[in-house]
Formats: sequence, C-alpha cells, structure tokens
Amino acid sequence: MFDNLSERLERSFKILKGEGRITEINIAETVKDIRKALLEADVNYKTAKQFTDEVKAKALGQNVMTAVRPGQLMVKITHDELANLMGGEAAEINLKGQPAVILMSGLQGSGKTTFSAKLANYLQTKKNKRVMLVACDVYRPAAIEQLRVLGEQINAKVYTGEGEANPVIKAENAIKEAKVYGYDVVIVDTAGRLAVDEQMMQEIAAIKQAINPQETLFVVDAMTGQDAVNTAKEFNDRLDFDGVILTKLDGDARGGAALSIRSVVQKPIKFIGTGEKMDALDVFHPSRMADRILGMGDVVSLVERAQEQYDEEEARRISKRIAKNQFDFNDFLSQLAQIKKMGSMKDLIGMIPGMDKAMKGVEVSDDAFKPIEAIISSMTPQERSNPQLLNGSRKNRIAKGSGTSIVEVNRFLKQFEQTSKMMKKMQQMQGLRRR
Repeated sequence: MFDNLSERLERSFKILKGEGRITEINIAETVKDIRKALLEADVNYKTAKQFTDEVKAKALGQNVMTAVRPGQLMVKITHDELANLMGGEAAEINLKGQPAVILMSGLQGSGKTTFSAKLANYLQTKKNKRVMLVACDVYRPAAIEQLRVLGEQINAKVYTGEGEANPVIKAENAIKEAKVYGYDVVIVDTAGRLAVDEQMMQEIAAIKQAINPQETLFVVDAMTGQDAVNTAKEFNDRLDFDGVILTKLDGDARGGAALSIRSVVQKPIKFIGTGEKMDALDVFHPSRMADRILGMGDVVSLVERAQEQYDEEEARRISKRIAKNQFDFNDFLSQLAQIKKMGSMKDLIGMIPGMDKAMKGVEVSDDAFKPIEAIISSMTPQERSNPQLLNGSRKNRIAKGSGTSIVEVNRFLKQFEQTSKMMKKMQQMQGLRRR
C-alpha cells in the first residue's frame, strides 16, 4: 500500500539528514522533492502545491529544539499535514433512522456490490445491526445473483424484488418491507454508471430523491488514481454524496486518490477496502494512514484487530497449558486460527513499524500457513497431543501425508520448539512483573 510514495518521501527527508539546523535553502530543496513525490504518486497538482506550501510555512516557523534533528521535525510536520489533507479525523457513518438507508453509487467495476456486502457484514458484526441488502442493479445480468450469493455468505437478507425492473420502485418497496420486519439498516446497491451518461445519472438522482437516504456513498477504485478524483468531483456535483469509499487500496502503490479526494470534493473518506474477503474493510483513519505512508506502521489498528479476535477463555486455557509445559500442536493450530482471523498477512505486516521496509521484495502470501496446517493435519491425534512422540519414521509419514519434505517438517518442529520456549519465558517474565 502506497509503496512508491513511501519510498520517494523517505528519499526527500534524506536531504535534511545530517543538517544541523533548518534553513530556508534546505527546506526549499526538501519541499520541492516532496512535491515531486506527490505528483509522481498521481496527487492532484493544486493539492500537492497547497500541501507543500503548508509544510514549508510550518517548517520555517519552527524553532528547532536541539534534541530534535531537522529531518525528524520535517517528518512530524509532513505527517500532521498528510493527516489534515485526508480529513484529520475518522468520519462516522450516519445510522440514524428507522431504518437507516445507505445508497451506494459509483462507476462500473468499482466494487460497489462487493463493498455493499462488506459494509453489511461490518454493521452486523461490529455494530450489531440487522441489515437488508437491496439489489437495484437491473442492468448487469449477474449483479442480483452476485449480491444474493454474498448475502448468503454473511447471513444477511437480500431483497431482489423479482419482476420489478424499475430501481426506484424496487428501492421504495424494499424500505417498506424493512420497516415491516424491523431491519435497522437498508443498503441499496445500484448499477455502475458514468457521469457523462445523463439518463443513468438522472436515474440515481431519482432513487436518492425517492428514498431520502441517511448516507449516500461514492465507491471508487483507488488504483485509478487521479481519474478517481475527477470522477468523484463529477458525481458529487450531481449527487452531493456524504462520503467516499476507496476499494482495492491494498493494490494501490501510489496513493493519489486517497491523498487528493478529500481536498477536491470536500467529502470524507469513510471506509477503505483492502482485499476480497468479506471482513477486508476498515474505517478510514487519516492519522493512521499518514503513519503507514511514512513507514511508521499502524500499531493502533493492529492492536484493535487483535482485540477483536481475542478470546479471553481460550487465552486462559493456553496460558495454563504453557505453565504446565503442555503446549501442543492443537494449541498451536488454535493460535494460527486467531492470527488468520485478523486479516491478510501482507496487511498485518504493513501495520508493524519498519516491517514494510524489512520485508521489501518478499512476497507474503495468505497461504503461508498452509504447509504448517497440512503438517499438523497429517499427525495422529496422539502425535498432536504429544510432540515428543515424533521420531524419524513418524516424520517421514507426516511429510508424505502433508505433501511436504522431511526438511520442512523438521524446520516446523524446530520453530514450534522455539515458540513454546519463548511463550514460556514471556509468561515467566509477566509473573515476575506482577509480584
């Protein structure tokens, strides 16, 4: 995420490295390079110029403390300005209303249908809401079926309005039904459309007028960069939407859309999509995103995800087993499952400060745990509970059964042993601290 921009900004800050103090000359040089980095990232020119002017003004107005190097100060100023540029604070979604109605809009292929299901899943699991999805894309043959399948995956009601070809009437009927059956939120998925298609733009304007939604959200593919910003402006002029959703942000190496969109349309980015899974959706936090752009990771989001998946009862059980030296492969598998629930490995690594740089060029797949899972699955219940039983012949059988090699099996067993020792040591240290 934003790899190219992060690298270029890091190079920009190196101009000030070794400088004893901030001067107008070295600031001007650094700022010029930051502007270049932003333009290369496909940031709107006006936005990039305004941003660097702000950075320059703040940098020149600072009295540099002897404890803070000019380079460090510049990173801090850039971080704060990046966060301001993207909106400053996270924007809440408006769920007032009985039911709260959310209208989705955007171009073809931007990911509206998938995001509608992701949002429904988020509201059901994180906000404890009863959600109805409404299939109002009457043009794309597979759209209704796609939403129905996604709805089944997340256990959400999908209103298809069979036989009704008018999306305005279909949306109105869906809301009536939602009121009858006590749904908290109605998410209306609409057809993708171009801003230049007058008939289609009139149609979504008519839908909005008819259902009077609490939220009108514009879904845009982050990888389209500056085009995304231009499209957002055109849609906003016609629809006056309430917020932006950036999809496919995990594939965006530049970051132009995320950095420009707020300043151009004056509407907040509310959510980001970072993968294909139904839980691959995050509330957009400008400050945390600025952290990631500047290579500082996003520890807060990482901790939040860990807390969401934290099973207190399971943690106590594991803790007792570690204390008694009973930690086995079943427990290891249980811990893996907890980690996998937190999201894609690539995304998690990006949240750890410095890891993005350390892992540069290393492809981290979500399938990284599969060989380990296969090895453990190829063990007998007795072997899983008693790691010490694994002799040469058993290892050979496990390697064949898991489709791995004896080298991989031995490597995993060594990792397991080291993990067990480390967990035991950490537990002992925690015990000492409590005394």
